[in-house]
Amino acid sequence: MGRKIIITATLLGALGIILGAFGAHGLKKIVSESAVASYEVGVRYQMYHVFFLLFVGLSTFFSDVVKKRIFTLTLIGVLLFSGSIYLLTFNGLSGFNVKFLGPVTPIGGVFMIAAWIYAAIQTIKTGKSTKN
Repeated sequence: MGRKIIITATLLGALGIILGAFGAHGLKKIVSESAVASYEVGVRYQMYHVFFLLFVGLSTFFSDVVKKRIFTLTLIGVLLFSGSIYLLTFNGLSGFNVKFLGPVTPIGGVFMIAAWIYAAIQTIKTGKSTKN
């Protein structure tokens, strides 16, 4: 499971760098300043979670079941949170109106928060079981 998580994290990291570079160099020419700022939040949170996934993937004290749950929560969170922000950034540039995705962003945030809290709980449980 750790290998799969690390591969996913590295691919999300590469994508984050590509999207960040596009945001810094090309995006300002086609969308508003506030849209660029929102887009940058999506990239930043994607990158935060790349490091989180790398940590989880390399950790030896999480079981594969726990790693899989953290991975799933995090991946869903990043896809919903950052993905919806990316799509909302380009709203109006194509024939599609994606404003309906607005409520998806905080749902993605909840998944990301849940992943962190679940990791904390599992770490606490692991620490307690090793002391006994």
